[in-house]
Amino acid sequence: MSDDLQPLEPSEGVDMFLEHRQPSIRESSMQNARHRLSVFLEWCDEEGIDNLNDLTGRDLSLFVSWRQDDVAPITLQKQLSSVRMALRWWADIEAVSDGLAEKLHAPELPDGAESREVFLTADRAKQALRYFDRHHYASRDHALLALIWRTGMRRGAVRGLDVDDLDEDDHAIRVEHRPETDTPLKNGDDGTRWVYLGPRWFEILDDYVNNPDRKNVVDEHGRRPLFTTQRETRPSGHSIYKWVIRALHPCTYAECPHDRTPSECEARSTGSVPSKCPSARSPHAVRRGAITNHLNEETAPETVSERMDVSLGVLYEHYDARTEREKMAVRRQNIPD
Repeated sequence: MSDDLQPLEPSEGVDMFLEHRQPSIRESSMQNARHRLSVFLEWCDEEGIDNLNDLTGRDLSLFVSWRQDDVAPITLQKQLSSVRMALRWWADIEAVSDGLAEKLHAPELPDGAESREVFLTADRAKQALRYFDRHHYASRDHALLALIWRTGMRRGAVRGLDVDDLDEDDHAIRVEHRPETDTPLKNGDDGTRWVYLGPRWFEILDDYVNNPDRKNVVDEHGRRPLFTTQRETRPSGHSIYKWVIRALHPCTYAECPHDRTPSECEARSTGSVPSKCPSARSPHAVRRGAITNHLNEETAPETVSERMDVSLGVLYEHYDARTEREKMAVRRQNIPD
């Protein structure tokens, strides 16, 4: 960190940048910038970056890696463009080093990237969950996949769950914004809510809590995390990302569709990178798939919006992966004969 830089928290830096931009851009562009930079702030929270002065080119590379498996390449390009613009402005006000923006590189777009949507299909979700139900019931991976598929929670929300958030009487779970104990929600207090699981799904989580293989942890704030690591800590967002990616590798629950063996696969071998599996699906892809499945099962969009903590506008633009024919099939149920 240069001695010439002035300390600035990421959230304050984003607020200042957006305030600077507001008079010169349309409201729709303002909303896009706010959303794209909120993703950057989520990453800063997960990585414990509380001062923009500390950002390096290597950090920005890690940010790109963290985000690129969650969204289509064209979406990543747009998000990085907004972050790059903010970095240039922060350099002008001496919050980051000059030239840092030019170290934020977006991967090249493959052919057809504009139309690519990455999400977990209902068939794959059910196949994976059947496998875990039969062979690794109430394991961490089973409970994690079941929870995200059933609720569409963001990984930040999953990370912040405690054992005490489970309510057996209503077969539900409490999602709460708790920034004072290091588990904030993306939408703050507006994201605090109860989410209904149902008896079958609740039982998986309850049995996971009582699984002898699960580490029973009390964190530094006296809270009992629902999901725990072998090192007896609350997991980071990146840990949850890796768990989901690996659990959803097709070769975990079926045959590899890419004609690879674990020893030669760059996603499974020693020193592997799990996200390099061509069929990899991230927590965000599971969330998108869960939202799409709810809509296909004729859950009202307003209900999905509240349940998954996403506005209707964002839901339709970024999460609804139904085909036009699937949308028609749902609408048909509400049309009189």
